[in-house]
Amino acid sequence: MTSNTFSKLSIIIPAYNEGNTVHLILDKIKQVCLPQAIQKEVIIVNDCSTDDTEIAILRYKENNADLPLYYFKHEVNKGKGAALHTGISKATGEYLVIQDADLEYNPHEYSILLQPVLDGFADVVYGSRFMGGNPHRILFFWHTIGNKFLTFISNMFTNLNLTDMETCYKLFKTDTIQKIRFRENRFGFEPEVTAKIARVPNIRIYEVGISYYGRTYAEGKKINWKDGFRAIYCVLKYNLFSKG
Repeated sequence: MTSNTFSKLSIIIPAYNEGNTVHLILDKIKQVCLPQAIQKEVIIVNDCSTDDTEIAILRYKENNADLPLYYFKHEVNKGKGAALHTGISKATGEYLVIQDADLEYNPHEYSILLQPVLDGFADVVYGSRFMGGNPHRILFFWHTIGNKFLTFISNMFTNLNLTDMETCYKLFKTDTIQKIRFRENRFGFEPEVTAKIARVPNIRIYEVGISYYGRTYAEGKKINWKDGFRAIYCVLKYNLFSKG
């Protein structure tokens, strides 16, 4: 895929109880101007939210017809990974990027993720919260240590030198990631996709620095220490014991 034929970016948004912020992130996405006249396609998957997430999304869709927005809903809560599986399967752009429904990641930085692709160097681009000079909210020491530890052990098995395996911002060539069969329904998606994408023949993986506007648990952050242990298990499972 060359930049000359790259015409649409699919933006995959898993949403669970994000009724207070989902319209704000959609506003940011709507305002983004992508380079080389690349079009946007927003695919949002409501993972059986119990708040007004669905109302907020449908209201936004009705009032913003100029933003191509496709809405899907899980009838039972399955987890972030499951919502991503659904969203990825529905993507029609040449590339896709994962975007959380909260305000921790800034859609105006899509151009940073896209640049290695447009320059003809990359098939996959990770946005790292631990490199570059962009703003980073100061929050949890042990959460940061945990992220770096997970990245370290993931790198040991994949032989990659990533600085942030757990980042939300990952950009993939759509036809490549749609060929991968995913099993993890929660936050284990991150180590699983990293292990499996690293095994794709001749894959070119790049990393760029991004900003990070993290949330506290009181503000709605959902990942916890149990997900950290599951991530360790997934690193081992998908690098040592499972190749499918």
